[in-house]
Amino acid sequence: MTAALAVFVRELRLAWGGGGGAALPLGFFAGAASLAPLSIGPDPDLLRAAGPGVIWIALSLASLLPMERLFQADLEDGTLDAYAASGVALEGVVLAKSLAHWIASGLPLAFSAPILFVMLQGPAGAMGLVILAAAIGSLAFFLFGSIGAALAAGVRRGGMLITLVTLPLFSPVMIFGAAALYAASRGESVGPPLMLTGAVALLAAAVSPFAAAMALRTAID
Repeated sequence: MTAALAVFVRELRLAWGGGGGAALPLGFFAGAASLAPLSIGPDPDLLRAAGPGVIWIALSLASLLPMERLFQADLEDGTLDAYAASGVALEGVVLAKSLAHWIASGLPLAFSAPILFVMLQGPAGAMGLVILAAAIGSLAFFLFGSIGAALAAGVRRGGMLITLVTLPLFSPVMIFGAAALYAASRGESVGPPLMLTGAVALLAAAVSPFAAAMALRTAID
C-alpha cells in the first residue's frame, strides 16, 4: 500500500508537472460536444433528445486521449522494470496510475460536463447529477482504458489498439450513463441507471488492475 501510494503521488505530480494536464482531453470534450448543434441543427427538442448521447460519446473519446502514454513512458525509461524488480505489485501500480490520471484529467471532464449538458438543452437543475454520473463514468473509462494501455505498451503507435480494446468495454458505461441523463431530462428517477453505472465502475476497479498487470508483465518480459 505504501508503494502504491508513492506511485500515486508521483503520477499525480507528473500529470500536472508540465501544467494543464487536462487541457487536451478537456479541449477535445468541449469541442466535440459543441459541434453537435452545428451538425444536427439548433432545434431545442432535437438537442435535448441527442444531448445525453453526445456527451457520453465525447466523454468516452476524451478519456482515451491520455491512455497511450499511461504506461509507455515508464516502459521506455525502465521505471516499470524497476517496479517489477523491487517486488512492488504491478496491480497496485496500475490502480495508482489510473486513479492519478483520472483525478488529473477525468475529474475536470466531469466538472465541465454540466455546462455542455445545459448547452444541449438539458435542465439546469440536473447539473449535480451530471457531475456525479460523469465522474463515475469517467472513472470506469480510465480503469478500463488501463487494460488497453497495458496491451499497447511497447507497441509503436498503439492508439488504434487501445481504441479497439477499450471501446467495447466502454459500452455498458455509456448505455447506463446516458440512460441516467435521459431520465434526468424527462424528470424520471435516475437511481437505477446511476446505480448500474456505479456497478460497472466497481467491476472495472475489480478486474482492470489484474488484467492490465498481466499485460504489463508480458511487455516487460
